[in-house]
Amino acid sequence: MTLLQIRDLYAGYGDFEALHGVDLQMARGSVTALVGANGAGKTTLLRAITGLVPTKDQNIWFDGAPVGGWPAHRIARAGVAMAPEGRRLFPSLTVAENLDLGLATGRRGPWTLDRVNALFPILAEKAAMPATRLSGGQQQMVAIGRALMGNPKLLLLDEVSLGLAPTVVADIYAALPSIVSEGATVLLVEQDVGLALRNADRVAVMRDGRVVLEDVADPSRRDAVAQAYFPAAEEAA
Repeated sequence: MTLLQIRDLYAGYGDFEALHGVDLQMARGSVTALVGANGAGKTTLLRAITGLVPTKDQNIWFDGAPVGGWPAHRIARAGVAMAPEGRRLFPSLTVAENLDLGLATGRRGPWTLDRVNALFPILAEKAAMPATRLSGGQQQMVAIGRALMGNPKLLLLDEVSLGLAPTVVADIYAALPSIVSEGATVLLVEQDVGLALRNADRVAVMRDGRVVLEDVADPSRRDAVAQAYFPAAEEAA
């Protein structure tokens, strides 16, 4: 069954249009990797889904309802959560306090503080520390844990591996099956095409504000993804 459907979505910031007729569909319980060069529109698309960028009501359908135009807090309460690029943790709050902010949606479900700490055990050890004193990888775990505390139906992960050591990235991706098994559908922005193809069910390539390819996420499809990602380079080769 379809959980998220985006139809002919145009969106941007003021007079600047960043998205030009985006179409994307996600099935419940799936993991979709969104790849593309910097400036392709990936973060803008995630911000549009969460209500942080204005859209029209018929452009985004979530769980059977047209949510385009809804305010961000209403979309969050409907079951959409995001771990944003840069993590956006509160430096004045501890790890545990940052995680507790996810409870603001009022949604009930399997994700509690104990469950998040079981997924990322280091967070229990660092619970009383200021969140921004942690390593980059540990901060990413806090950001993901905070989103999970809202018990989302759709979890958006923006630049999940950016700037992190490979071992930390492996730990974060190892948590994906547990997240999906608890009922979440995941849309993740990933710069590393290899990681995307190994860890997602489907891959969508964005270029110049459009989705130019949707395909099964399989390492054997790397050449097709690369051609959609950088068509000029492929033609020159």
